[in-house]
Amino acid sequence: MKVLLVEDDSMHANYLRELVHDALPEATEVSLATNGRDGEEQARRHAVEAIVMDLRMKERNGIEAARTIWSERPDTRILFWSNYSDEAYLRGIARIVPKEAAYGYVLKTASPSRMHLALRAVLVEAQIMVDREIHHIQRNQSRSGEELTEVELAILSDLALGLPDKTIAIRRKLALRTVQNRLLSIYEKLDVGDLPLNGFDIAINKRVRAVSKAMTSQILNRETILSAEKELGLWWQRTQIKGDR
Repeated sequence: MKVLLVEDDSMHANYLRELVHDALPEATEVSLATNGRDGEEQARRHAVEAIVMDLRMKERNGIEAARTIWSERPDTRILFWSNYSDEAYLRGIARIVPKEAAYGYVLKTASPSRMHLALRAVLVEAQIMVDREIHHIQRNQSRSGEELTEVELAILSDLALGLPDKTIAIRRKLALRTVQNRLLSIYEKLDVGDLPLNGFDIAINKRVRAVSKAMTSQILNRETILSAEKELGLWWQRTQIKGDR
């Protein structure tokens, strides 16, 4: 079994290599990529079937790299590991993982025994495994209301990009009234309202406030915004091409 480690920190990479050698005697070859783009190229060139992927890297993050790898080899098994337990990451992974792929998500603070379990569960036994510590952290993060739906999350991402209601409706193929109703639902779930100060309510920009609360509660993060920006650019290009026909 060929194993690829995608990690831009040398200390973490060396630690990972030791863990893999201990946990996976089946590994015939263990290679290292220092960023997501290099990881894509090595996975393609060597037909790697098992990958441990960092999520935050300077050149091409783990979710973008995994998207490319899975589009070419959907049965690739990927164990994501990260310092961060953002809901945005979990949702981002869930949106791109193929039905036939096994994946996992574990924190870098996990004990060697937990990492051993995760490596074997995902890369050898083809199981889906999200470390219970991640779920525990997310339950204790300061969030209000119910979980946002995927449509609401898409609209919230468009808000973060500064799109007006009408453009969101066109882009998401929704009625304008539907977008506006979804916005009301988002405000309610994120507990967005006027700010009480000394007995007076200060009127706020609810769109900006919703994005701010989504960022602080890790529903959105830097990577998801950058990804949304790319998707918006591609959508605009397609729209322009259609308009020129």
